[in-house]
Amino acid sequence: MSTREGGVSEPPFHHLNLGRSVGDAPEAVLENRRRVARHLGTEPVYLHQVHGSRCVLLDGPTPEPLSADAAVTATPGVGLAIQVADCLPVLLSALDAQGRALAVGGAHAGWRSLAGGVLEATVAALREVAPDNFALRAWLGPCIGPEAFEVGEDVLEAFGQRPELPGRHFRYQPRLDGSPRWRANLQGLARERLHQLGVEGVSVEPACTVSDPLRFFSFRRDGAASGRMAAFIALG
Repeated sequence: MSTREGGVSEPPFHHLNLGRSVGDAPEAVLENRRRVARHLGTEPVYLHQVHGSRCVLLDGPTPEPLSADAAVTATPGVGLAIQVADCLPVLLSALDAQGRALAVGGAHAGWRSLAGGVLEATVAALREVAPDNFALRAWLGPCIGPEAFEVGEDVLEAFGQRPELPGRHFRYQPRLDGSPRWRANLQGLARERLHQLGVEGVSVEPACTVSDPLRFFSFRRDGAASGRMAAFIALG
């Protein structure tokens, strides 16, 4: 997982902005991506993320960014990149009985994608490309934390919850003017989905992107001045 340190972008995108569509100088983004590729030892595939649930299967570099919010590969050396700036990056692997990875995947799990089934699509794709008798593992990266993620009734409805019974991943906290609002636990919602999908092991990086401006970009905090980080995974 990248942070905002180690790149060449000028303010307000300083320093390691990996997003091409945020207004940063194209040559700076290109150099930042080159630095990441050298560090990883592979050229990762970046998606054109649209807050949907589509998952694509990759077996090599693509000439143009694919419109999708998740990707899976069973090809060694193919790196997957999931860009975020408050949304939740989820990295997954399918392991055989000896703990060797058979396939890997990554998902961009903002609330829209998560409610829309991006994790279900990614797990289904992993099950298609991996042989039988494997275990699924997942890593949840830094994202907007439950103390910062204020949502309205539309988000509760997207997850099948009602205002009077919001569920354990939503906490009622109205604004000072009395308008109803809830605080949402994005990682908690993702863990619940993964458990339902049979993912046996889930590790979590609990850092909140909004509350740590030195390490993380945050769209909720900085708006259009926010760059993009990325989480990466590859099959060795």
